[in-house]
Amino acid sequence: MALDSTPLDGEIRGEDWHGRVIVGEIVDRVTFVDVDLTDATITGSAFTDCSFRAMSFSSTINSDTIFTGCTFTRCSFFGAQFNDCKLLGSRFDRCTFTNLAVRGGDWSLVTLSGADLRRTTWTGTRLRDVDLAGARLEEVILRDCDLIGATWAGAQLRGCDLRGSQANTLHPDEVRLTGVIVTIEQALAVAESLGLDIRTE
Repeated sequence: MALDSTPLDGEIRGEDWHGRVIVGEIVDRVTFVDVDLTDATITGSAFTDCSFRAMSFSSTINSDTIFTGCTFTRCSFFGAQFNDCKLLGSRFDRCTFTNLAVRGGDWSLVTLSGADLRRTTWTGTRLRDVDLAGARLEEVILRDCDLIGATWAGAQLRGCDLRGSQANTLHPDEVRLTGVIVTIEQALAVAESLGLDIRTE
């Protein structure tokens, strides 16, 4: 079944799309259930208000693709790559992310609360107002990311690499910062936000 032939509010269930190459598809308000996209390549496509349930995105390569207002429930992203993708306002619930790699793109307003994001890498990604409350972020790489307005309450951050990232809402009143990796400039910014009077002598 071609994606572009799927009607609005339609459903695709139990398909084997292992290794499929998807290019330039535009899909609105479609529900995908138990579809195997392992090793698929998705490029230049747009999914709006779609629901993905019990899906395998394992080892997929997603490039220049948009997932706006989508919901991902019990999906696997093992070894998946997202390159310059937009996931504005999307929500993830009980998904697995081991070895996920995100490069660039815009994940603003995404809900990842309670997600286990250990062993994931994010570089140069816009993550404004992302919900990371209660997320497992130990030893996660979040380099050069825009995390302005992010929600961190209860997140576990030991060993998380935040070098070069903007994280204006990260505060020790909400999370333990022990072991978080930052630059000197970032450390000074945190200290200043706590009201410390920093002097060179």
